[in-house]
Amino acid sequence: QLVESGGGSVQAGGSLRLSCAASGLTFVGGNCIGWFRQAPGQEREGIAAIDSRGMTRYADSVKGRFTISKDNAKNTLYLQMNSLKPEDTAMCYCTAGSSGDCRGPPAAFAYRGQGTQVTVS
Repeated sequence: QLVESGGGSVQAGGSLRLSCAASGLTFVGGNCIGWFRQAPGQEREGIAAIDSRGMTRYADSVKGRFTISKDNAKNTLYLQMNSLKPEDTAMCYCTAGSSGDCRGPPAAFAYRGQGTQVTVS
């Protein structure tokens, strides 16, 4: 189970930190985990992913503004979102897949949480 938190409403240029608490899934075990988002009427967009070794990948749209990280001891994934823009407004989801998923770009993997809303005005 993946449970996201930390979404909210901010003004452009502001920051948010999303968290994803995982149960029944051990990050140390080699999973590829990450974040994707979906705005109304738009396609899902993979934002960032991190593998078991801590190697990260980002979508071009967020590179340099967002940082993905994880705390293996707490089994928690984070997404620090800085310099937010109105176009970042979306429902953001935590996602987990197999280790091989991290060979490709960030995406929606096999498992996902319920999402947390990010609104930038």
